[in-house]
Amino acid sequence: MDAFLLYFLQGATLALTAAVMPGPFQAFLLSRSLSSGWKRTLPAALAPLVTDGPILALVLLILTHAPLWFLEALRIAGGIFILLLAKGVYRTLKTPAAATGSFNKAPAKNLFSAVAINALNPNPYIFWSVVGGPLVLSGWRETPWAGAGFLSGFFGTFIASLAILIVLFGTAGRLDPRSAKVLYIVSMVALTGFGLYQIGRGVLFWL
Repeated sequence: MDAFLLYFLQGATLALTAAVMPGPFQAFLLSRSLSSGWKRTLPAALAPLVTDGPILALVLLILTHAPLWFLEALRIAGGIFILLLAKGVYRTLKTPAAATGSFNKAPAKNLFSAVAINALNPNPYIFWSVVGGPLVLSGWRETPWAGAGFLSGFFGTFIASLAILIVLFGTAGRLDPRSAKVLYIVSMVALTGFGLYQIGRGVLFWL
């Protein structure tokens, strides 16, 4: 498979899970879509482009000076983290209320508030340090196009998924339970396969 497409699909898989899993940033966006309408809320979906860039730059600055064995060990740790994400998706499937989304408690604020909320959210720091950063660096070392493929797949899918959820909540008030269940199942299966793939590649380095 072409390196760009492979890393694009990896980024898109992780982004889909990040978008549909309940969290403080998603709660804020969906609450705003209910209170202010989806048209006014859509710009707030771009907040990750503002907050994640500096985080990724710092992570890559550190990782570029790390030895290869450390990066491969981090790949295994990332794979385990991804499997834990898959486990979290499975648990969410067992709680129907979470699948439909009860996000009506967060206050409606503007794009700058969305940036602040995401910047103070620990999830982006954990993701880019353990999973995203090593993958971007790994792809870049193969070819710059592979690293660009991961970033475009992740941010393109993440922002598009957030936008779709905002529109759905803004127009229907909540995500249809069947649609939510399908999203969670697809996400869980893809994460499980991707996590095992990452662990396998890391283990091969030590054999």
